[in-house]
Amino acid sequence: MGQEGSALGVPKDIRRLSDVLWEIPASRAKGMRVPARIYADEGLLSRMDDGVFEQAANVATLPGIVGASYCMPDGHLGYGFPIGGMAAFDVERGIISPGGIGFDINCGMRLVRTGLTLEEVKPHLRELVDGLFTRIPAGVGAGGALSLTGDELREIAEKGARWCVEKGYGWEEDLGLTENNGTAQGADSRAVSAEAVERGRGQIGTLGSGNHYLEIQVARPDGIADPLAAKAFGIDLPDQVVIMFHCGSRGFGHQVATDYLRSFTRSMEGTHRLRVPEKGLACAPFDSRDGRRYFSAMNAAINVAYANRQVILHRIREVFSDVLHRDPGELGMHMVYDVSHNTAQLEEHEVEGRRLTLLVHRKGATRSLGPGSPGLPDAYRKVGQPVIVGGSMETGSWLLAGTEGAASVFNTTAHGSGRSMSRSQAKKQFKGAKLRADLEHRGIMIRAASLSGLAEEAGAAYKNIDEVVSVAERAGISRRIARLTPVACIKG
Repeated sequence: MGQEGSALGVPKDIRRLSDVLWEIPASRAKGMRVPARIYADEGLLSRMDDGVFEQAANVATLPGIVGASYCMPDGHLGYGFPIGGMAAFDVERGIISPGGIGFDINCGMRLVRTGLTLEEVKPHLRELVDGLFTRIPAGVGAGGALSLTGDELREIAEKGARWCVEKGYGWEEDLGLTENNGTAQGADSRAVSAEAVERGRGQIGTLGSGNHYLEIQVARPDGIADPLAAKAFGIDLPDQVVIMFHCGSRGFGHQVATDYLRSFTRSMEGTHRLRVPEKGLACAPFDSRDGRRYFSAMNAAINVAYANRQVILHRIREVFSDVLHRDPGELGMHMVYDVSHNTAQLEEHEVEGRRLTLLVHRKGATRSLGPGSPGLPDAYRKVGQPVIVGGSMETGSWLLAGTEGAASVFNTTAHGSGRSMSRSQAKKQFKGAKLRADLEHRGIMIRAASLSGLAEEAGAAYKNIDEVVSVAERAGISRRIARLTPVACIKG
């Protein structure tokens, strides 16, 4: 039996289903077709913005939604869907919504291991950070080192990371360690505007701004939660150095989202006879010309993001090789995995005893495949999919693994620590110069494109990463493998 929300600030119409799962019943708001469910403990839930609950309930009104509207423990206010939101839709009766995917399509995380220890890297750390900051442009509007024609970018939009490897920007093994092997099927660059191509043409191999970053991190022995699984992921040295970075499709994906939000806003009520509670949920039936065209354009943006991260990985290997005077292979610079958030994917799931093909929207949420799942690299088949959960530059991040229990939520878990404070609030409360000095004093080397951008990303502007991953583990939707502590960070 469910219990009503507690006195900690939890809305009274939210029912508690377990220690870490809460439900807004479908009776709460007019038009809700299914309940909305939120993964959180009492502390996280009580600190969530009321708008998160409203957005989760609004998503539950969309046609063709299956099961429930979900929000992960890192959930916070977004555009349309909450960030941390997930919803699965029937492909025949359901919709596709850019607001359920996000403007930075296929924003994602990539984790690279090395065969190096912190003791080996520390004498070279400043040179490595300077080299990475030079070779991988960061910040608003930053351009990349690749000079691409529009036709070349359209080819990338259809081939993804495969294009990069064919051109020498990476290794064949990288593709097998990337979600969907680095290429989203169904991409069609003809569904993408010339403006999107022009915006993205010079941005392959760049971090961007906001919460995008590149970190040199350390897997300390006291941060290993599951030594056997960590070893399967290649984390098996004391104080092993890894590199984690977070970025997406940059201006290309932003323009795709903008173009189709405008288009759907015009066609929704007239052509498709759809009404939604707020404009951020503008949508089209998936099984319509408009819906399929956006799906093709979105997959093109997914591929651009895969390519962007692949070129960044290539630059990282170059910098480490140049500074340490050893070949990247000799340095053990192999990928652990690349995981996406901000996507909609066609997937098969079991619902009430039936296998259904569903369009699963994940906005600020990560796929979490359990052991034995189809599509996993052979090396990970026994332990499950690596799940990379980024924290703040002050607190560190987590490497998790997918679980069988995640099937109850369409194989989904959290993607990061999630904001607890708006960017404008953070800039008022923190000063970039002081924050940089404090971090350097604590042994975390910082390079940032702007001090105001650095202030926006202060650790106190985010939820507690350990609390978020603890909730995900207690809920059975992912499990902790290794905590990763930053020693250097590059911010956009």
